[in-house]
Amino acid sequence: AKLAKDLENAKKREEKYKGDLEVAADRLAVLEKEHAKVVKEREAQAKEFKALESAAAQLEIFKGKVMAAEGRVAEMQTAYAEVEVSYKKEMQLRKKYYNQIEDMKGKIRVYARCRPFATYEKEKQCQMCVDFKDDMSCVVDNGRKIKPEFTFDEIFRMDSKQSQIFEGVSHLVQSAVDGYNVCIFAYGQTGSGKTFTMYGKRDDAELQGIAPRCMRELYELIDRETDFEITVSCYMLEVYNDQLVDLLADKGAKDKLDIKLDKKGVVVVQGAQVKGPLKNFKELYDWNEKGMNQRHVASTAMNAESSRSHLIFSVLVESKNKSTGAVALGKLTLVDLAGSERQSKTQATGERLKEAKSINMSLSALGDVISALSTGEKFVPYRNNLLTRLLQDGLGGNAKTLMFVNISPADYNSEETCTSLQYAQRVKMITNDAAKASESAEVAKLKGVISDLKKGKYVEVA
Repeated sequence: AKLAKDLENAKKREEKYKGDLEVAADRLAVLEKEHAKVVKEREAQAKEFKALESAAAQLEIFKGKVMAAEGRVAEMQTAYAEVEVSYKKEMQLRKKYYNQIEDMKGKIRVYARCRPFATYEKEKQCQMCVDFKDDMSCVVDNGRKIKPEFTFDEIFRMDSKQSQIFEGVSHLVQSAVDGYNVCIFAYGQTGSGKTFTMYGKRDDAELQGIAPRCMRELYELIDRETDFEITVSCYMLEVYNDQLVDLLADKGAKDKLDIKLDKKGVVVVQGAQVKGPLKNFKELYDWNEKGMNQRHVASTAMNAESSRSHLIFSVLVESKNKSTGAVALGKLTLVDLAGSERQSKTQATGERLKEAKSINMSLSALGDVISALSTGEKFVPYRNNLLTRLLQDGLGGNAKTLMFVNISPADYNSEETCTSLQYAQRVKMITNDAAKASESAEVAKLKGVISDLKKGKYVEVA
């Protein structure tokens, strides 16, 4: 019985071992599968690693190429910067020599300036009608088949700065100090940016226009001058409703203003109050500011502060040579013309309409003068209007003259833009005869004696 029991236990143990063996076999099969999977993964990783090694090698090659390219780009940028500097110098020289040639010919220099879109033009969703070909020419899309092209001494685009504008003007201040008659004027339709070009924003140094910059430049030149004794004075007038108004006159003054030409062909306004001598920039600027505050301005549908008069500001510069006593008499005249108007656009009524008619009439007279001069007619109708009489020495006279024609970029104003540019092209054809207004010390002395005698003073002649 014991033997049978042991045999039974042995069978049980054998069955148990068989079960454990089957479990171990199953476990081994699972491990073999996992091992095969791991081997495959390792092989894939090895391939991926080799691919990464290859990519890394290619990346290093690419980095080398990039560095080489960057080096070439840097060299090209340096070369480009040098070319750009050389180009700008060449352009400056070209402009300088061109201007000198034009000055020798007596040609009036004409610059065109296009302002940015005005608020009312944006509200009307106006489109750009001016195409700038280069720095000297532009084409205007006036809705017709043939689009007119215009060429000037320089064209300033919508993003032009006030400092850039003055660069082309500053040399004329020196001319006034040297004894020349200089005239700078702005022309264009109402709201085209004439007053901004001439005067700018007075409380912002960067936005100041030609007039304040000319005044500052004048005294900077005077401060550097050692061989001459320079005296500065000024007068300021406006042509308003066909009347000549002295903006610097004392209250209650009613002196008759009479426009004359002196023996040298320079316009002189007898009766105008001349302020001076003005010792520094501030004194001159303050008189200009006083005159500007007296000027007639009003609001229209096209301009919140529309100039209702033609403004003439003249700075008189007398330079006396300390060694020889010779005197040079220069004049710098800055003219801000009122703009041409269409009643249908400005919606002017009453007094504004009367002003507009006067403005258009005077500009029409100016157009007649420009037309006569540009076509070489013998008779030039200067005397037809106060404005043309005041500008007589600047147009076809003895002045060095520079004209700014101001235009709008909007198709809404394309017709007026074309008209302004056509006028400006005619002005460019006019030739002036600029000459120094100077006299010897002896002549200056004799004039002083004559002046004293006329006043009844006793004069001892040596």
